[in-house]
Amino acid sequence: MTTPTCTTNAAFFFLLLLLVCACCFATTLACDPNGDGAKFGYIGSMGPAHWGSLSPNFRQCARGTHQSPIDISTAEAVLNPGLQPLHRDYTVANATLVDNVFNIALRFDDDDGAAGSVRIDGKVYWLKQMHWHSPSEHTINGRRFPVELHMVHASDDGNVTVVAMLYRFGSRPDPLLWQIQDKLAALYAEGCRAEEGGGGQVPAGDVSLWSLRLHSHTYYRYVGSFTTPPCTEDVIWSVMAQVREMTVEQAAALMAPLEKAYRHNNRPTQPMNGRVVQVCHRFVMSKKTAP
Repeated sequence: MTTPTCTTNAAFFFLLLLLVCACCFATTLACDPNGDGAKFGYIGSMGPAHWGSLSPNFRQCARGTHQSPIDISTAEAVLNPGLQPLHRDYTVANATLVDNVFNIALRFDDDDGAAGSVRIDGKVYWLKQMHWHSPSEHTINGRRFPVELHMVHASDDGNVTVVAMLYRFGSRPDPLLWQIQDKLAALYAEGCRAEEGGGGQVPAGDVSLWSLRLHSHTYYRYVGSFTTPPCTEDVIWSVMAQVREMTVEQAAALMAPLEKAYRHNNRPTQPMNGRVVQVCHRFVMSKKTAP
């Protein structure tokens, strides 16, 4: 892979700014993808504090006791020697870049599991899609990060697990986003052409997921929920302790296709309600890798 340069990143970011100036979106609201089409958002009367009352399908957002995201207190996390390092077998897979209105996602073929899998407690979960939130939804000791990636997996019997990765800003580009930067610009243009603004999808081609297999020895484990309506519970979360890095330009490109009201698409942290966060800590973690 060709190493990106600061000049290349700056030129790409400038192109995005030109697209922003040339395109004006109409106002749209995200809809429940699996329910009655009820709308939700991140601000005002459609915001997270009101999700539970927007639709009967969303009631668990208000009544659930095992909701996500959470603040992870490293002092209160319990070391569990029985937890194994995450075995993530990701490959190169054909993907589609999708504007879901409330987030940007990469979706993979549901039929052949070509994107790979993660093994948790002996069960295989197939990678279905990944999407981003900005700023992060999970916090570590109260600290919020600029971006969070959610990798959503499902087992053959319908159970769900999510692997979450936190990102800080730095000079080192994220390898995954570097591969799809031109597709993000195309997705932005697709949204500009839409009559109602937002939405749309573009083929992303073959995307290498190898970089997402790194840094799997230390993570936090708890049981929570989806962080968007209908806030379904019994989701197994693994939040990686290693904080990754992307550039400011990459984060801007990632959020650019979304309408302004969805470019800050993080749900506030939820009560623990007696839950315990476990930690897998197989190797000594240096100060540079600690959150």
